[in-house]
Amino acid sequence: MSTAEAVHQNTGSEDSASLLLEDQMCFALYTAQRAMTNRYRPLLEQFDLTYPQYLVMLALWQHGALPIKKLGALLSLDYGTLTPLLKRLQTHGLISRERQVDDERTVQIALTEEGTALRERIRVVPATMQEASGLTAQEAGTAKDILDQLRANLTTSS
Repeated sequence: MSTAEAVHQNTGSEDSASLLLEDQMCFALYTAQRAMTNRYRPLLEQFDLTYPQYLVMLALWQHGALPIKKLGALLSLDYGTLTPLLKRLQTHGLISRERQVDDERTVQIALTEEGTALRERIRVVPATMQEASGLTAQEAGTAKDILDQLRANLTTSS
């Protein structure tokens, strides 16, 4: 009998929750997320972007100029995490940050010409990652749908 079988046998009934690492969905998600981010790293380095900076750029390419608060909500990032990312993107000349005249508390994030131009050059990244995943477009879509549902379930049940 293997160690895993022995542990399963010692947990009691079949319907009891497993404490085996390989049975944990959270561990599968964690390791898949790390593998994905590690695979993105060399692709994004050629554009002088980190993965979180890439996510900011994706949001701005999709939605246009946004207040920091809205950008943070879209990316599920708090202000303290988002601000240093935005400062580095501004230093690289990809975005601008401007306080709104009508509300000094609101900072609007917008793409610069260079940030807008980057969109065309970086189009190779999603296709490369799709290929690297080894999933068909349909499988990738199904996986994304399941993850979206999981996130929704976990955020509404707290």
